Amino acid sequence: MKGLWLLCLACGVLGLGGCGGVAVDRYRGEQPVLDLARYFDGTVDGWGIFQDRSGQVVKRFHVVIDASWATRDGVAVGTLDEHFSWSDGSTSRRVWTITRSADGRYVGRADDVVGDAEGKVAGNALHWRYVLALPVDGRVWHVDFDDWMFLVDDQVMLNRARMSKFGFDLGEVTLSLRKR
Repeated sequence: MKGLWLLCLACGVLGLGGCGGVAVDRYRGEQPVLDLARYFDGTVDGWGIFQDRSGQVVKRFHVVIDASWATRDGVAVGTLDEHFSWSDGSTSRRVWTITRSADGRYVGRADDVVGDAEGKVAGNALHWRYVLALPVDGRVWHVDFDDWMFLVDDQVMLNRARMSKFGFDLGEVTLSLRKR
């Protein structure tokens, strides 16, 4: 009986992680309205931090995003070429290809994204969910990202992404973006 109680407790705790959260539609009336193709057109600079689950800042970074959009077969497709400079002196690059679907949702792909990133815009907010193949100490971990972006004005966007594995919080990325 004690084993069954522990199993129920564990399932309940893990299940609570998926219960909370705000639906992106909550922001439908917020201004200014986020148009990904308009904001991510040209060069965007970003400054951010990664905090572990205790809140300690583990890394800082600067990112330069070269962004453009084109129409392919009547569909808007964006390319975000991200160049990262990390506080430890390392650099990295990620190239996103973002496609807007007919229902207004977005699908994103990048070399280190497992499967598709799925996103939805409402008002001034974008909510992404995806799995990132993250190299850590010579191994690659598939980490879940719950990623939110909020347009503040025509030039500034704030981004917060929570990272988790098996429902357990690993840390958070906070990023301030400024369109040139």
